[in-house]
Amino acid sequence: MRDDNDTTTARGKRAEDQAARFLERRGLTVWRRNYRCPGGEIDLVCHDGKTLVFVEVRQRRDRRFGGAAASITTTKRERIVRAAHHFLVAERKTGSDCRIDCVLIDGDETTWLQDAISAD
Repeated sequence: MRDDNDTTTARGKRAEDQAARFLERRGLTVWRRNYRCPGGEIDLVCHDGKTLVFVEVRQRRDRRFGGAAASITTTKRERIVRAAHHFLVAERKTGSDCRIDCVLIDGDETTWLQDAISAD
């Protein structure tokens, strides 16, 4: 019998909750979760002072096969950038300072990569 708490969706939500707590302990404020638009999604939208931070959360049980960082493919990066641009236009924040960070969860280890993905 399948455990409903161990679905991909449930594991993803737990990882996003863990990442949100991790970032909040480091002074960021989580503003939005799971922003979806045509062609992309942003897991967390945060404020780091006056900077708008788009956060991609990736989780893997361990680092075999490259771990969480290796799961961010070129296509995934393009979708994150597209969603960030969409958010900025939709929320009328096109002049805002912003960056795209990643929170990588590999087993019990959490790594925060600031300005990890270029929006250029």
